Amino acid sequence: MAAEPIPLSVRVQAVRAEALDVLSFELCAEGGGLLPAFTAGSHIDVAIPTAAGPLLRQYSLCNDPEERQRYVIGVGRDVASRGGSVALHDGVRAGALLRIGMPRNNFALDEAAPLSLLVAGGIGITPMLAMARRLARLGRPWTLYHCVRSPCRAAFAEELQALAPPGGQGRVVTVVDGLPGAARLDLAALVREAPQGAHFYCCGPVPMLEAFGRATQGLPDARVHVEWFSAPAPAAAAEAPAGSFSVQLKRRNRRFDIPADKTILEVLLDGGIDVDHSCREGLCGTCETRVLSGTPDHRDPVLAGRKDPPQDRMLVCVSRCTGPALLLDL
Repeated sequence: MAAEPIPLSVRVQAVRAEALDVLSFELCAEGGGLLPAFTAGSHIDVAIPTAAGPLLRQYSLCNDPEERQRYVIGVGRDVASRGGSVALHDGVRAGALLRIGMPRNNFALDEAAPLSLLVAGGIGITPMLAMARRLARLGRPWTLYHCVRSPCRAAFAEELQALAPPGGQGRVVTVVDGLPGAARLDLAALVREAPQGAHFYCCGPVPMLEAFGRATQGLPDARVHVEWFSAPAPAAAAEAPAGSFSVQLKRRNRRFDIPADKTILEVLLDGGIDVDHSCREGLCGTCETRVLSGTPDHRDPVLAGRKDPPQDRMLVCVSRCTGPALLLDL
């Protein structure tokens, strides 16, 4: 059976203003004690209370992964989003209780890389902050580029500068690209001029991630790491006609027909199969499932964007099948 999606109860210990329209929320275990360990790049599901019921959203952990007594998330207020950030900003204060999920990591840091180049756009700084903390603790070389529209939107600026003292292994470059005449970060030049073996990380708005993808398209997948926090425009594969196919669940010995107008996840949930899931957009990785046979048709930004997409796993919330049938490890 799938695990409960929001198994942890935490208390909001503090809420702090980190920049214009950016708040951080410090979360501690209800009643004290240690929280589950996490690694740099991890995110958690947060059930945000609203009058219409809880909204489940994903937020990156930005504090030091060595810390077990608290989680810290940074949330940018976005009135054009689906309402989660506004509900947190307007309705959650210190002392509130929240339900959260276990940490998951689809944006893992390669700690052995000779150089880590971190590119963040706006609130995309949150997973990068945890990475910078980890790299600084390990004494590994890194450079972080934080692209913001104006200086007042540069969240966690003081903390980042403290991680990169003069003469150290780290460096922070703030790129203010929203002012008249300001230039954007030249991602192609950044990649072209990087030393051999460098790893590249990017988290930010969709246009930045798409530009990052173009700049790194000649690099091996293993050296390119991307975290999406909103869904991009559908890729060519996602716009292709969605045919019907069947799904066999090996462990349950059950078979389901997936029609053209429904996802695998929707059909399985309707059939009483408890599948871990959260975003339903192919972003969070919660529903990743092993494929035992058949060829997945990846329609998510996480796996579909790779030069060599894996054939042994898929995100069942959006992806489909290129042939007549799939055998899944469920």
